[in-house]
Amino acid sequence: MSYLVLRAYLRLIYFDLFLARRDFAAMYEKVRRYPLAGRISVGNAVGEVCSAVDMASIWYWKKVLCLQRSAATVCLLKQAGVEARLVIGAQPMPFRAHAWVEVQGRVVNDKSYMREIYAVLDQC
Repeated sequence: MSYLVLRAYLRLIYFDLFLARRDFAAMYEKVRRYPLAGRISVGNAVGEVCSAVDMASIWYWKKVLCLQRSAATVCLLKQAGVEARLVIGAQPMPFRAHAWVEVQGRVVNDKSYMREIYAVLDQC
């Protein structure tokens, strides 16, 4: 298991604790205030981080929720120097909510057409 996958796994645990306490506001603030690394990302940081979070999600002992996965992805991308955004959307009928990550307006951890399915409620 690579070091990045281990870091992704630990981030999933970290954000799972917020979800267990139903403290969405604190989780949102953690992601929103997470500092962007001063260095510019080199290489394929987006692909590497998304792959690491996917791998960590496979090994996670319970189902990983989209908000948990996306929050972990945003923080790891920011740590790598990538300006990423957590996007939260919803659709009215049938009601469903979803979270995903965008970099420069492009969905990176989900299907590219998320904005066509869900109305964006907020992003940070």
